[in-house]
Amino acid sequence: MNNSDLADALAAANGLTKADARKYVDGVFAAVADAAAKGDEVAINGFGKFKVKDTPAREGRNPSTGATIQIAASKKLTFAPAKAIKDKLNG
Repeated sequence: MNNSDLADALAAANGLTKADARKYVDGVFAAVADAAAKGDEVAINGFGKFKVKDTPAREGRNPSTGATIQIAASKKLTFAPAKAIKDKLNG
C-alpha cells in the first residue's frame, strides 16, 4: 500500500474527495517527519510509536578493497508497533 492507496481508502471510508484525502495523508506524514526532525517521539494510540534513534560513529570495511573506513554517526527513525497491532498481525 502506498500514499495513493491510503488516500483512496480514507476517501472511500469518509466520503471525501481523493484530492482532499491525499492532502490529509500527506499532512500526517509531514507532521510525523517534522516532529522526528526535532527529535520528538510520535505516539499514536492503538498504532505505535515513532522514535529517533542515535547511531554512533563506527568503523566499517569497504567490501571491494577490504580497507577500513569510518562510518559517520547518524539518526534513524524507528517504529515500535502497539500491542493491538501486534495482536492483529499474529491472529
